Amino acid sequence: MTDLTAFLANLAVTAVVVGAVMLTTFAVAVRVGRHAVVDVAWGLGFAGVAVSTAAVATATGTGDPLRNWLLAALTSVWGVRLAVHIGLRGRGKGEDPRYARFLSHAPGNRNLYALRVVYLLQGSILLLVSLPLQVAAHTAGPLGWVAFLGVVVWLTGFAFESVGDAQLARFKADPANRGRIMDRGLWAWTRHPNYFGDAVVWWGLFLVAAGSWWVLLTLPAPLLMTYLLTRGSGQRLLDEHMSGRPGWSEYVARTSAFVPLPPRRATARE
Repeated sequence: MTDLTAFLANLAVTAVVVGAVMLTTFAVAVRVGRHAVVDVAWGLGFAGVAVSTAAVATATGTGDPLRNWLLAALTSVWGVRLAVHIGLRGRGKGEDPRYARFLSHAPGNRNLYALRVVYLLQGSILLLVSLPLQVAAHTAGPLGWVAFLGVVVWLTGFAFESVGDAQLARFKADPANRGRIMDRGLWAWTRHPNYFGDAVVWWGLFLVAAGSWWVLLTLPAPLLMTYLLTRGSGQRLLDEHMSGRPGWSEYVARTSAFVPLPPRRATARE
């Protein structure tokens, strides 16, 4: 089987995997009346794509097995951790305000509207963002220093995301912090250490995958993920949601929006 044929077969398999994940999640969401569960499927969908891609590459004898399964492992660790974190965070809660606000304007059946504009859209983005993994599995050669650099970048991003999430969870668990702005630990250096770490993870995966010139053509994939985390449904929407809270403007004045930087000094006015 040629690399191109194997790649096309891989695309078909991953499309089925993503479709199954999204449709199953949609059925669960309708049953529990909470479409925010699609956020749990986000990480699991990437894990499914990465593992199925490595499996197809192994079966067809394309790409470098070490690179393929390394990408599958790194993506799965990231995706499963994220899914577990989001699942625990949302346990026992109602619909996410973002989805409630968005779906309140749904024309016609609310669930069918969500299926089209939430699940189908997220599934399509998932396939696009994971293209570096899929292309690398059928074109890339042996691992080199760029892949090693990618693992280091991935570890940096994973640390920022997981530590940032853990710090925020501990902060929220303390009743004394109710209504206060989290500005400690990594959150003193960036207002979104978890989103920053998420973006860095995908740049790390891109570097691990970049063993051929074909993979460079998928550069829009990590760019798209970075855009989503900064200007899409990540940083921008959360900043808007937090903007009315006491102390938010002072926090914004002294803390970097995305890339971690030393906290700025408070002005005399503060």
